[in-house]
Amino acid sequence: MLYLGRHARCYNGGNLRNALAPQDRTGSPPAVLAPHSAGSSSSTLGVHLRMTGQLLWLHRDEPLHKHTRVRLFFGDERELRFVDQRTFGQMWWVPPEVAPESIITGLGKLAVDPFSAEFSVEYLALKLRNRRRPIKTALLDQSVVAGLGNIYADEALFLSGILPETLCTHLQPEQIERLRSCIIQVLKASIEAGGTTFSNFLNVKGVNGNYGGVAWVYNRAGEPCRACGRAIQRTRLAGRSSHYCVQCQR
Repeated sequence: MLYLGRHARCYNGGNLRNALAPQDRTGSPPAVLAPHSAGSSSSTLGVHLRMTGQLLWLHRDEPLHKHTRVRLFFGDERELRFVDQRTFGQMWWVPPEVAPESIITGLGKLAVDPFSAEFSVEYLALKLRNRRRPIKTALLDQSVVAGLGNIYADEALFLSGILPETLCTHLQPEQIERLRSCIIQVLKASIEAGGTTFSNFLNVKGVNGNYGGVAWVYNRAGEPCRACGRAIQRTRLAGRSSHYCVQCQR
């Protein structure tokens, strides 16, 4: 069962509300709806949280958040809520007979996952070869490596000892090997810490992420480096902030 805000979408690009059959209406929002293919185990629900999206697993009688957009009702009086203050997030329902990649088109543009076997040193070297742009900018390109955002790109570059302005074409094989290892290391650490909360990120249990408290460089401009004591520097590359240590990174 679902309560839908106006920002969810159906598989054909329209509003998801129009792709669902009314199950019950109270006469005032929120409306309660059910998918046409309810009960099908092969349907796909895609969610892109973007900047302020949150998925919260809650008891049904807990007060609604102001910016609740979608409610998915389950047994035992539990529900999954999609909360999104700035409404940049998206949700897609894809029926059983449709390939998710054909509807959620961004999936086809993603590079390999850092935790997959395909994310090898050779793969990363090939992706970075002939790219005359800073390595930090390249790492934010989801066609190079998927799932590495601004925070963890800074962290991986620090651990690998590479300055964010370093051009991809100037990287040595041993630096690329070290970078690949550090990307995986940072992502594992962030998952164990529950992610990073600097503004409004919450996990499905409504708990802040704790990685920010142990970050090596991100959001620590002017503070002493945890490794050498030098002040962490901050600059901007392609419109994004970058944090680094001039002593530990070359």
